[in-house]
Amino acid sequence: MKVAIIVFPGSNCDHDVYYVFKKILGQDTNFVWHKDVHLDDYQIIVLPGGFSYGDYLRCGAISRFSPIMKEVIHQAKKGIKIIGICNGFQILTESGLLPGALLKNDNQKFVCKTVNLKVENNSTAFTHLCRPGEILRIPVAHGEGNYYCDHETLKRIQESGQIVFKYATPDGEINADANPNGSLYNIAGIINEEGNILGMMPHPERRSEKILGHNEGRKILQSMIENFSGN
Repeated sequence: MKVAIIVFPGSNCDHDVYYVFKKILGQDTNFVWHKDVHLDDYQIIVLPGGFSYGDYLRCGAISRFSPIMKEVIHQAKKGIKIIGICNGFQILTESGLLPGALLKNDNQKFVCKTVNLKVENNSTAFTHLCRPGEILRIPVAHGEGNYYCDHETLKRIQESGQIVFKYATPDGEINADANPNGSLYNIAGIINEEGNILGMMPHPERRSEKILGHNEGRKILQSMIENFSGN
């Protein structure tokens, strides 16, 4: 499996996710600069976290116009697996590859802590190694992670199983106290209708080794590598 880590000016989680795919999961992993335009040799594309272009205008709004994004969109249409983490999730929504938008946190503050994620859909290429309803302890670090979409979009992604992760209590209860940013319906991660693109605000790469205290995040990245037969 060959993995491309897209690097934008301001990316700062690129080395973290590179380390997990390369050193922990043993994959052929490469950094790809945002001005490059070729991704044909890759089976996995990662848009990492950080502050691309300093998060000017809106988070991800400038990165959406980087040369590499035309190729990312092209590969997305071919069914290549793509994951956008934090700032990468923001870029995916700005690019129209995922529905909705990421707004400023409802408390207007940067949130940096470990949260509980409930696996709402484990029948995806990103979660098939997880149990239904499993609680994953994963860190968040963002100022604009408040997921929003209109009513019709929310209804559609609910009915089609596109909501993959929700913020929850340790016992799996979905409530406002477990929501770190005011995200609609406690949404923490979604996939596209075709199922080959995942956007999530929490950072699975930061919980992929037991030395870090938890390694549940590894299940998400490992799921992308292992064979998956969807419905």
